[in-house]
Amino acid sequence: MTRAMAEFDEMRARHAAEWRDHAQVCSQWREAACVDPKLLHWRGRGGWWETLTSLGITLFVSREYEHLVVAMRAEGGKPRVSFFPMPHPSGMVVDRARSRLFIASTRNPNQVFGFRPVRGLLRRSDTTSDVEADTTMIPVCSRYYPGSLYLHDLALFGPDLYGNAVGHNAVVRLGADGKFEYRWWPKCVAESGRLVRSSNFIQLNSIAAGSTLQKSFFTASSDHMARRRPGHLNFPVDRRGVIFSGRTREPICTGLTRPHSARLAEGKVWVANSGYGEVGFVSDGRLEVVSRIPGWTRGLCIVNDVIFVAASRVIPRFSCYAPGVDVASSVCGVFAIGRETGAILGSLEWPRGNQVFALDWIEQSASGGFPFEWPRRRHGREKQVFYSYLT
Repeated sequence: MTRAMAEFDEMRARHAAEWRDHAQVCSQWREAACVDPKLLHWRGRGGWWETLTSLGITLFVSREYEHLVVAMRAEGGKPRVSFFPMPHPSGMVVDRARSRLFIASTRNPNQVFGFRPVRGLLRRSDTTSDVEADTTMIPVCSRYYPGSLYLHDLALFGPDLYGNAVGHNAVVRLGADGKFEYRWWPKCVAESGRLVRSSNFIQLNSIAAGSTLQKSFFTASSDHMARRRPGHLNFPVDRRGVIFSGRTREPICTGLTRPHSARLAEGKVWVANSGYGEVGFVSDGRLEVVSRIPGWTRGLCIVNDVIFVAASRVIPRFSCYAPGVDVASSVCGVFAIGRETGAILGSLEWPRGNQVFALDWIEQSASGGFPFEWPRRRHGREKQVFYSYLT
């Protein structure tokens, strides 16, 4: 065999072996096969798993800097953790009526992944596995959008998907064909009645979704445009954040610091006041703090009388954005908090974790999580499920 033929055979064998890992294929990301299991090592405290059990939910968590989305549930009293690799996941929203999950992936270009639970397996003569169908969340689509949108939070209004286009200072409707439409923006980013969309001026980053845009609320780090932009290290943040009314397009709450993850529950607007590690609700135009946790608060969802709020480590370079957080003691994890009492019911921390972006949940009976299990992947099962799943 000549040297050229040997090199050709080696190259052909290498190419034949590539893109065989299911995580690579469904996330469209080569490095997805190399997730470090240490990133998913967790430390539970208090009644964390008991809280998930009593609520009967699967909790989804996006961890943007580790490029992971994690799902957690308790089954028969035992913790169950699964994951899905994704480039820089940010906002997510669960359509609980239709059992759908959407997650924004905010590298350039932006993507929005759509998931549905497996409902059965195709009967095939070329498989002999006795794997049973379950409710694993399977990716069924990915939509691409311009990177300048800088998508953050996602929300649903009826069947339509919307997102914070932070880079355009607006809320946009996200079409299934990759198109987007401007649907809402605050008055402070309009000149002569027209949206200023040339740059990110106010960090318009979350949606407390009501039944319509007009009945919703939106967080931002500022209520006016200036020469300093939200990405600048000298951008003034302390007590400059606001919550806008969808109806008036003016602030209804002021005095916040890098607010995020606004949510509506029983008529109250809840929000993570990130720069002070706080979570609370709006009362008479100000934040009524319910609880403080050790870290940058971002990621919030409410299930019955329990608030789930995430904490992130403060990136040293951006410590100026968190004047009320002790950088040295900040952690990466999720806390379950009593909505009425503010008491911490339990928590889960990732000792090697960094940044959490968003939280959402679904009934455990609708979905038990993602196809890749921790601490040990079951490659044989993955192969059969991906080969013959039905949604």
